[in-house]
Amino acid sequence: MSIKAKTAVATGDGKFIIDTVTVAEPKADEVLVKIKAAGLCHTDYDSLTWGKPIVMGHEGAGVVETVGAAVKDFAEGDQVILNWATPCMHCFQCQEGNQHICENNSPVVAGGNGHTPGHAHLEGTQWQGKAIERSFNLGTLSEYALVKVSALVKVSEENLNFSAAAIVSCGVMTGYGSVVNAAELVAGSTSVVLGCGGVGLNAINACAISGAHRIIAIDINPNKLELAKQFGATDIILADKDDIGLNKAAKEVEKLLGGRLADYAFECTAIPALGAAPLAMVRNAGTAVQVSGIEEEITIDMRLFEWDKIYMNPLYGKCRPQIDFPKLMGLYKKGDLLLDQMITKEYKLDQLEAAFADMLKGKNAKGVVVFD
Repeated sequence: MSIKAKTAVATGDGKFIIDTVTVAEPKADEVLVKIKAAGLCHTDYDSLTWGKPIVMGHEGAGVVETVGAAVKDFAEGDQVILNWATPCMHCFQCQEGNQHICENNSPVVAGGNGHTPGHAHLEGTQWQGKAIERSFNLGTLSEYALVKVSALVKVSEENLNFSAAAIVSCGVMTGYGSVVNAAELVAGSTSVVLGCGGVGLNAINACAISGAHRIIAIDINPNKLELAKQFGATDIILADKDDIGLNKAAKEVEKLLGGRLADYAFECTAIPALGAAPLAMVRNAGTAVQVSGIEEEITIDMRLFEWDKIYMNPLYGKCRPQIDFPKLMGLYKKGDLLLDQMITKEYKLDQLEAAFADMLKGKNAKGVVVFD
């Protein structure tokens, strides 16, 4: 039996509408999830320009409604976090432990803006009488989402804050994982985080959890720098918009650290002109991490690599969902991972336009759409 679901639909022409879609029963390896909360990030806004109708949303948490015949590890009523980087567990990269860059299912690696073999059967969601894709194989800005079982991670916590759980599966994982999984930050080290939006704040939080001795936050927005202190920044630098490549800020970092640059630097601005900036922040043999996912041509002065510096461009914090999500939820329960503090405002689905406006104006560290 199909279900009618109130949904945010990107119409393919730069706009979206709140409309009703029809969601089918899950096939053998699929699960129908009642969405309780969906995080918002710039990728959701970008999906308006993908040139095709799509069910929006790629961060979410909810409760299992129905499972397919072959699903053994999930049952009706289970609390789950939805994960867009669904691993196939059979390709070369999955076998190497790189589940986040699955060669078959990843909507980033395999392409298609969300339609890969990791996508539940396409006809399972219908809009205006036609099958419609779901953003990043999920489509969480909807009352119900039909997904592959590989997209789910179970959460057993009582009285779960679904808003907090919903944001784990993109910005939190990206910021935290870039520090812990990719850079493998060593306790007692020094770090710099460029950009104090949602991803940057999670990188700062991860540096603090990992035991960094000094955590220097850099941004052009003084309000974001104040927020960075709450997430663990020990020092802040208010950057100048005219500081090309943040070279002046790098000199301030060197001064703060007693004449030597940082051990690690994390670029979280998504500004192409700052793609090489973390290299200017780290000492010889330091590690620079391009966290924000810049995907265009930039020019880099190769002298920034002198000497022995490492430059990394990890995807999604090298996420292994079944391993990393329980760790993150454990850190949240302990009080170390500041998910509640990350959520600036909650919205209803009908308020999505206002939520996007707040996000684009930089008002929110993180906005979340909540469902009844």
